Formats: sequence, C-alpha cells, structure tokens
Amino acid sequence: VDRTVDVAKELGVDHVVSFDHNQGLARGFMAGLDACLKAGADIIVNTDADNQYCAADIPKLIAPIVQGEAEIVVGERPIMEIKHFSPVKKILQRLGSWAVRVASNTRVADAPSGFRAISRDAAMQLNVFNEYTYTLETIIQAGQKGMAVASVPIRTNGYLRPSRLVKSIASYVQRSLFTILRIFITYRPLSFFTILGAIPFGLGFLLSVRWVWLLVMTFEATGRSHVPSLIFSAILILIGVQCWIFGLIADLMSANRKLLEDIQLRLRRSDIEDYMKKNRQKEIR
Repeated sequence: VDRTVDVAKELGVDHVVSFDHNQGLARGFMAGLDACLKAGADIIVNTDADNQYCAADIPKLIAPIVQGEAEIVVGERPIMEIKHFSPVKKILQRLGSWAVRVASNTRVADAPSGFRAISRDAAMQLNVFNEYTYTLETIIQAGQKGMAVASVPIRTNGYLRPSRLVKSIASYVQRSLFTILRIFITYRPLSFFTILGAIPFGLGFLLSVRWVWLLVMTFEATGRSHVPSLIFSAILILIGVQCWIFGLIADLMSANRKLLEDIQLRLRRSDIEDYMKKNRQKEIR
C-alpha cells in the first residue's frame, strides 16, 4: 500500500494534494502545478518519489530561473555513471533525449529526468495530454512555445527500488516514441505532413519517370504500355498530395489551438488570482 500521503502529513508537509484513486503520473503532475500556483509559488520544483535525485541540488536547479536565464530547468543525471541502469537503458536514454532535442529545439541533455524547476509563468502555460508521463511532453511543448529551457548537472542518490512507471524497456520506448510523435504533430503539423507526403510523392514521381522512359524506349519493340506502373505511380503521387493537404488543414487547426491556449492562459491566471484573493480575505477575517 502506498503511504505517501500519510508519511507526508506525519513529516509536517504544509500542502498535500491527493486523488481518491490512482490517476497516473501526468495528472498528478498537473494537479501539483495547479496547487503550487494557487499557493503563490514563484518557482516550482518537481522531483520523483523514489528518492532518485539529490535534494541538496535544488539551489543549483533553480539558479537559472532566479537569474532570469531560463523558465524551465531540467536536472541532468550522470546517466553513464548510474550503476543500476543497464547498458541498453543508458543507450535508450541518450537516444530519447536526442529525439526530444530535435523535436523541441532545446538542448536538454536528460529529457526523461523528473527533477526540474519551473517558473510561475511557464507552469501556467503547460498542458499535459498524455496520461502516461509528463517529462517528454512538457519539454517539447516548452520548446515549441519558445520558452527558455536549460539543464544543469545534478547528483543522484543510491538505488532504492525499481521504477513503478517503467514496466519494461520495450513498453517505455513505445510509449515515449508515441508521445514524441504526437506532440510533434500537434505543434509542427505542416512539417510532419510535408515530410510524410514527400515519401510517396517522390516514389510516385520516380515511377512516373520510369514509365515514360519505358514507354519511349520499349513500346515499339514490345508493344507494352506498362499501365500498372502508371496507375501505381499515380496512386503514390495522390497519397503524397493528400498528406500535404492534411498538413495545411492541420496547420490551420494549429493556429486555432494557439488562440485557444492564449484564452486558456488568461482564464487560468484569472482563476488563480481570484483563488488567492479569496484566501487572503479569509486570512484577514
């Protein structure tokens, strides 16, 4: 039985946020952000419950935000030095971080790290759609929104227990790739569908060139028109064009999403300010 809430209360924690039943890491993260914002936090520090990260490095973690150099700071673990990480996991951690850097246009060295500091303004703008984890999605989202994201080296504690989030390496990789792909499509749909459509369009174009060459060079000798090749190339070209049309439509929808996010940000700020005002009035009474 998970006694996190009971232990937190026994140790005198001022604010505890809990659900009636397990709703996943991502929902817990967003609930924690909301509670911190309503409590008036200027900087929010997030850490995992498995005691993996060294809490003494919190001042180092928040320093770039205090100095105005970043809005989100991610703790960079010494991945290659962590003994309980298998060689496969170390390689996958590096590959995953590289993929996130490409998708987010940031320089985060350890994307899956849960030890991070977030400014108040950045916390208000974050939205997590994935129910599995928040680590990759928030970095990609922050990068696509133009937030300043930094990473600092941090220390880790000794190994206590296996991760409850990662059931198997294959499952984690599959879910992580899906998350990266989904966020990339959400924030850069035109680029995604342009690349996707270029593959069948390019193959179809090459097949059509081949068909023209065969028609000119061999038709008189063989009498064959190679119609199946022409039909197949036309289908591929049509698929490519359709992907580009989907990209244009998705790009227009992305513009509407940005407007909705601006409205959501204003409403969130208004709700938090109203909540804090009511609390102040209660304290005065």
